[in-house]
Amino acid sequence: MMTRRTRCAMVVVALAALSSVARANDLADDVKARRARVMDALGPDAMLVLWSAPSERYSLDIDYEYRQDSNLYYLTGITQEETILILMPGNAAPRREILFIKDKNAAREHWTGRTLTREDAAAQSGVETVLTMNQFDGFVAAILERAAFPPLTEQDTTRFRDALGAGRARVAIALEARRGLNDPLTAPLEFARRIRDRFVGFQISDATEVLTNLRMVKTPYERQTLIKSLDISSEAQMAGMRAAHPGAYEYEVKAAIEAVHRARGAVSWSYPSIVGSGPNATILHYPGGQRQMQAGELLLVDAACNYGYMSGDITRTYPIGGTFTPAQRDIYKIVLDAQDASAAAAKPGATLQDMHKKTVEVIKAGLLKLGLITDTTGDQYKIWYTHGSSHYIGIDVHDVGSNTRPLEPGMAFTIEPGIYIRESALDALPRSAENDAFIERVRPAVKKYADTGVRIEDSFLLEENGLRRLSASVPRTMDEIESFLKKRPAATTAANK
Repeated sequence: MMTRRTRCAMVVVALAALSSVARANDLADDVKARRARVMDALGPDAMLVLWSAPSERYSLDIDYEYRQDSNLYYLTGITQEETILILMPGNAAPRREILFIKDKNAAREHWTGRTLTREDAAAQSGVETVLTMNQFDGFVAAILERAAFPPLTEQDTTRFRDALGAGRARVAIALEARRGLNDPLTAPLEFARRIRDRFVGFQISDATEVLTNLRMVKTPYERQTLIKSLDISSEAQMAGMRAAHPGAYEYEVKAAIEAVHRARGAVSWSYPSIVGSGPNATILHYPGGQRQMQAGELLLVDAACNYGYMSGDITRTYPIGGTFTPAQRDIYKIVLDAQDASAAAAKPGATLQDMHKKTVEVIKAGLLKLGLITDTTGDQYKIWYTHGSSHYIGIDVHDVGSNTRPLEPGMAFTIEPGIYIRESALDALPRSAENDAFIERVRPAVKKYADTGVRIEDSFLLEENGLRRLSASVPRTMDEIESFLKKRPAATTAANK
């Protein structure tokens, strides 16, 4: 006889399955709408071709964990490698969208897991016409030779064939530069070279701007997913704060954070987690994690997750011992005030560049007051404030977009001012009478604040009714942080286990 507990468990499982199906359907509907907007922007004389990201080798016969190309995911929701999307806006529906996936291979699936069937790919992406990768070259040749390729008929492709005949057709690809002159051509560049050598009647065009402009404004589905991603990241940041104690190691904090990411269903981290204590807090992208943390030091933690291919960004800086020193408070207050000033300026019509200028104004005044610079009219502040204050977030944590484009509802971005006091920064200044005089005047303040690194970063979504701080649940002010740290569990570190 079925117990009440068993029935409850079955209900929970069923609800979870229904929720998963609903999310998949919502994504399929959303990417279909995105494709429609891309095709409207491209026009009927274009054919867009997008490739999946290649697999990357980690070691010998081991690959890195796979991560899909951002543009392909944006338009398909497909996370499988060996995938190509073609959009032909001038075609008759439903043949405007063609998806190519890798062939099924039972022997390969035994080693690496089940791959998508054509029916799976159609359901996930909403693309009705799904072919296999071994058909791709033949399809492209047929289209550029103005021939049919089943299931597409000549009537389906009349607009594009006419454009080819008139010499106005465009083959659009997302162009990307090679990393170096000796690197092999990327798949899009190699494709462009091959078809230019063989076919006529078209020009190669870059689809990057079209895709970027659309990706900058998040759809309702993307907003919901980003909010969920930041909810997980916020919980993870607080788990890291609980794990930070004098005597603990940086890697223990990192482990506590990333355990929450995985436990709550994140794909991975948004970027390798940065956990830097003491002098390591002044290294912007500190890659290590082996240092043992000490009382009296600050810990800078820059970490967030990739959930549903939406990535946020959060940084918190807090005292390992639980209480800010007066010198740490001096620096922290400047950074906090700079972030607040930038957030106040984040309104429709403003730009990320405008917001950065607000942080500069506050930081200049603060550094002058502390004796860390001698002049607010120039660029002395850049010795201690070494990066921009904002970037877009989305499918990529440093998402596409121009810092000079006016903000509008649906855009998501960070605000992350920081001050990093490193004595070595003075040593790196070119020797001159002016710099020598500057060094002599600021040296006492630099010694006072040496090895103090503070960054405060939150992820924001500009909504129709105003700015929303998506990481607001993570303690941010000094009083909030000290109150939270007082409630930490007793320390249990790798050193005393």
